[in-house]
Amino acid sequence: MKVGRVTCSDRAAAGVYADLSGPEIETVITQLWGSPVEFVPRLIPDEQPQIEAALRDLADVERCPLILTTGGTGPSARDVTPEATRAVIAKELPGFGEAMRASSFPDVPTAILSRATAGIRGRSLLINLPGRPAAIGECLPALLPAIREALRHLAQEVE
Repeated sequence: MKVGRVTCSDRAAAGVYADLSGPEIETVITQLWGSPVEFVPRLIPDEQPQIEAALRDLADVERCPLILTTGGTGPSARDVTPEATRAVIAKELPGFGEAMRASSFPDVPTAILSRATAGIRGRSLLINLPGRPAAIGECLPALLPAIREALRHLAQEVE
């Protein structure tokens, strides 16, 4: 399977620090998926037009069935990943964000500040993940059954 992964971070994109979240997505998905995965990575600043362009490219050109973003989901002015996601999807699937917030909240009370969402573009499922690498490992396993089911539905859609 082909998985697009987009790290949205001004500082990582500028080389101020290494992108740890994107590689963590690869580690967790590789462990969970059970079959070979090809990753198509993007590392971009927190700029809505660039995030939208990356999401469109991964869905429409690269044809990744699954696209995972990391970062840019908080309340800060530069956190625009959910807005970029909503701008490119046809259907929103807010349950993914709700599930991540609910599962993280008991241990991380500030998890409710996350505005992460998910949605469908064509035959691609787009999901906003947290920017903290440890949170990726905590959230993705809980989402796996819904991810697999959504991808089954999308694979059966007639274009």
